[in-house]
Amino acid sequence: MSVTHVNSEPPQEQAPERIGRFSRHSFRAKFIAVVSAAVLFDLMLAGGVAIWNVQRLSKDATQKVETGLTDATEEYLRTYIETTGLRTELLLDQVFSEVEALGSSMQTLIDNPDTGNRVGLVVEDDPKLGDKLVYNAEAGWSQNSPGESVVSVWGYLLDDEGNPLPEVADQIADSSAFNLIAPGMMKTGSPKLQLYYVGPKDRPIMRTTPYTDQAQTFDKLYPGHNEDNFWDFFFPGVYEGWQSWLADPANRPVPRDIVGTAPYIDAITGAKIVSFFYPLWNEERTDVAGMTAVDITLDQLSSLVENVKIAETGFGFLTSSNGNVLAVSEAGAQALGLVSVGGEGQGVTGINRYLAQSRFPAVANLQLPHDTGTVVDTIELGPEQHGGDGAANEGYIVVLKELAPINLWDGETIVAENLTLGFMVATDEIYAPLEEVRQELSEATERIVYWQIAALLISLVIVTLAVYAVSGRITKGLSELASAARALQRKDYSVRVAIPTRDEVAAVGLAFNNMAEEISYHTENLENLVEERTSKLETANREIVALNKRLKSENLRLGAELDVAKRIQEMVLPRRSELEGIPQVEIAAFMEPADEVGGDYYDVLFDGDRIKVGIGDVTGHGLESGVLMLMVQSVARALQEKGDRDPIAFLDVLNRAVYKNITRTKSDKHLTLAFVDYEDGNVTLSGQHEEVLIIRANGDTERIDTMDLGFPVGLEADISPFVATMDLAFGPDDVLVLHTDGITEAENNKGEMYGLDRLSQSAHDNREKSAKGIAEAVINDVKFHIGDYKVFDDITLVVLKHR
Repeated sequence: MSVTHVNSEPPQEQAPERIGRFSRHSFRAKFIAVVSAAVLFDLMLAGGVAIWNVQRLSKDATQKVETGLTDATEEYLRTYIETTGLRTELLLDQVFSEVEALGSSMQTLIDNPDTGNRVGLVVEDDPKLGDKLVYNAEAGWSQNSPGESVVSVWGYLLDDEGNPLPEVADQIADSSAFNLIAPGMMKTGSPKLQLYYVGPKDRPIMRTTPYTDQAQTFDKLYPGHNEDNFWDFFFPGVYEGWQSWLADPANRPVPRDIVGTAPYIDAITGAKIVSFFYPLWNEERTDVAGMTAVDITLDQLSSLVENVKIAETGFGFLTSSNGNVLAVSEAGAQALGLVSVGGEGQGVTGINRYLAQSRFPAVANLQLPHDTGTVVDTIELGPEQHGGDGAANEGYIVVLKELAPINLWDGETIVAENLTLGFMVATDEIYAPLEEVRQELSEATERIVYWQIAALLISLVIVTLAVYAVSGRITKGLSELASAARALQRKDYSVRVAIPTRDEVAAVGLAFNNMAEEISYHTENLENLVEERTSKLETANREIVALNKRLKSENLRLGAELDVAKRIQEMVLPRRSELEGIPQVEIAAFMEPADEVGGDYYDVLFDGDRIKVGIGDVTGHGLESGVLMLMVQSVARALQEKGDRDPIAFLDVLNRAVYKNITRTKSDKHLTLAFVDYEDGNVTLSGQHEEVLIIRANGDTERIDTMDLGFPVGLEADISPFVATMDLAFGPDDVLVLHTDGITEAENNKGEMYGLDRLSQSAHDNREKSAKGIAEAVINDVKFHIGDYKVFDDITLVVLKHR
């Protein structure tokens, strides 16, 4: 809290400063600024939090969508390749089943030779189904005429006349059921190039459906085949492999009799094909009895994976365990950068398109899975590799799934082979929905942020307008109050403010109206009030003047009476001549009342041989105290004249007389009073008063306490039980000092009292002087101590010095 001192002079009237509506001193401008700032802060805070939450939600949503779509895409690819793998395996199983069905039929005839012979004879006798071999002497082999199927008998299976050897003829007849079964199977089931049958190693006739000039083609493509054993010439190791299975079933790589080949160019059709063989056993299951087989083109095999549709350019491919791609679309082969190796020669020539030999290092470094699991990998191809015209690489997702194992003739022997199904798709394409969703989320977030900012701005404008409107209503009352106050300042006491509301401003307006009403009322009645008060003041003044006159008269009268009383009091004091007439003792006295009439008492009564000195102090001072002093003096004089020499009886009678007079006058005064009686070199002290000083001739100072020698006079009717006497020697040059408390309690301007010690020391220092000299020295010292300070009490000093 601070204290502000203001000038007591009346303030000069100043013209009120003109405050514009939007001045910096305008309450309305401050109100709008404060409320607008608060609202702006709230809106910015709320809007900022909302925008931050929207961006965070968008980011979280994008991450969750990205994660979900990525997981869904991978799951889709995994499921798709699993499904495609199953379809591939089912289609292969269908092909396998067909060749197995053909082989099983042929195996049944082998296992039932009589039936086989009869069926063979019947078929051979059939004009359409029977084999009508025609010997080609130039080529050295026999072959039937065109029909549903063709059977070729190689030269080393013919005699010199071109007829099949007997056991070969039996083989031809026993296997003629092929002409009955295979053509029908060729026309049904899965797409296939051809079905064929090959006899045992010692009778390797070859039946094929549909009919082709296979012997002529072999002559062109495989010179010398007509002289060498068929099995050893075309499929070396296959026959021996099957024989090893019979010797030890554990040699079978895969528990299924089907054996496949690597891709090669078919000698008959010139197409790129793969073959699947089904071995036939003799009745005793001790040797191989030939095989049935099916050829399917790679195009047919490729159809398994060409139907794979992943995004726009995604494709599937089928590869062997060594990375040789068996089936892939042309666009897929281009995307993989495959390079065909081999297949340019004739006969069973392998065609290789190894991933490891791809033109693209990322493809060449692909690792094929070696279990039945699915591998998802990503690679990047340069712009020249993926055909793009930009400078950036393009990512691809590669999914690889290893299929169930099959037996494979690798050109030398039979081994286990796991084909691998693969998908490859551009990352941008597969994740195009993700990018689209991400873009949509980003655009949606931007739209929300823009709308949020627009909402904030619109809210700010609306709130500002609302604050402006509300501030007008709020400050309207204050403005009207200010206008009314200015009108009131111009002494227009009729001004009032309208109070349309019940708020705090309305309360101020109501108080202002009441104040204006009060001011108007008092202003209108001020002149009457002033006239009334002036009349009263004039009456009072006249009364005061009259009283003053009376007071002056009374004061004169009282002053005269006081002068009389003072004169009477001075008159009853012992005269100097009386004191000088006392032979034994020098007595000097000084008394100065504080007022016109003092309350101190001293007297010296001398009757010729006995000296009685009294000293007292009436409570208070003034006329009443002076009257009581005169009363004591009169009674003491009367008792002295009566001759009463007993100090105790003297005090007792004096007290009774004074007490009765005090009771009569209903005064509350009383006094301390002590007497010193001298006779024959001794003094007798009686009564209660201040301490009595005795300074011996040798300089010793004695202080006599009178507290136990009496009782205040006039306070009780009988004080005789309390009055006692004390006798002391008082020899030559001894000095006895009596005083009232006006001396010891005299104060200077510092509030310091004169004191009994200084009184004793002053009397002692002047003991050699006469009683008058001692008294004057002491009084001078007291006056010096008091200085200019006011004297508040009567001063009385009595000095006795033995002559």
